Amino acid sequence: MDILALVERIGESPTAALFGLITGLIFGVSAQRSQFCLRAATVEFAHGKGIDGKLGPKVAVWLLTLSTAIVWVQGAQMLGLFRASDARIMAVPGSWSGAIIGGLMFGAGMVLSRGCSGRLLVLAATGNLRSVVSGLIFAVTAQMSLHGILAPYRDTLASLSITPGGENVNLLNALHLPSGTGLVLGLAFAALALYLAARHQIGPKTWIFASGVGFSVAVGWVLTWSLAQIAFDPVPVTSATFSGPSANTLMFFLDRNAVLEFDVGLVPGVVLGAFLAALISGEFRWQSFDSVPVMRKSMIGAVLMGFGAMLAGGCAIGNGVTGGSVFAATAWLALLSMWIGAIATTLVFDRQANPALAC
Repeated sequence: MDILALVERIGESPTAALFGLITGLIFGVSAQRSQFCLRAATVEFAHGKGIDGKLGPKVAVWLLTLSTAIVWVQGAQMLGLFRASDARIMAVPGSWSGAIIGGLMFGAGMVLSRGCSGRLLVLAATGNLRSVVSGLIFAVTAQMSLHGILAPYRDTLASLSITPGGENVNLLNALHLPSGTGLVLGLAFAALALYLAARHQIGPKTWIFASGVGFSVAVGWVLTWSLAQIAFDPVPVTSATFSGPSANTLMFFLDRNAVLEFDVGLVPGVVLGAFLAALISGEFRWQSFDSVPVMRKSMIGAVLMGFGAMLAGGCAIGNGVTGGSVFAATAWLALLSMWIGAIATTLVFDRQANPALAC
């Protein structure tokens, strides 16, 4: 792709939005077909439903996505197609406190909402009205946490502990690991994921599409980095994440002065990709809340996710896959906190549903 020619023809901002659309389309189709979901993986892990104890098919799908993202991104970096140090998540200070507190809140919220922010977006495109409502609440809360009434509270919590040096910490560099270690780790995770996929008899279509979700992350990194190398104005080097983009997309349609950017193309791309995948596969169907208590839990969960994502510096995709693929330290800490928050929330609600479990 001749990016320079494309920029000269349509402009930098529309090109960034187009790259977001491409990334979102790949993500949307792949996530819908693979049913990739961190919430499902954490709940399965908490219930110990896998053949191998805690590692069930949902965990296998999630691990396939993570490992593929790491392999593609680290491979692209070795080929000179991308530089992790230029990524937005690495170029700004990270928050240790935000990763922990925000991650715990996000993990609890995605269990209550029955899906992380990315999964809600995919489900909304397949006719799930519960996800539409929860997704809108998530986007509004994220915007309030970024620039609105909740922003001071987010700033206070995030400032409790910040990474030194005015930038995030690269785990591989911090541990003084040799070049290529990231790719080796990615391949090791991929081997484990493929082993689990075989043990749980996951079909080729599922694990191929699960890998497609990880591939979309690499596509986003490479495209935005390539654009940043030739753009006159600064271009954020970013990829798939749904906290900031959800808020930015919402404001794009509310503010007539808003400009096109990668985020504004990403969210519609995911919706369009998931919608087409569901339509072609015959899985599109209208769904709503099962009951008032479920609706209440989903709305509360969406608020927790919206604030938690902005505090943690990203959602389950932005931290758990996109940030993890470049080994940003706060991303991995946030991911760990999301798992802990989700597992703890799942176990609490299990005990409420069955008091005997508390004995």
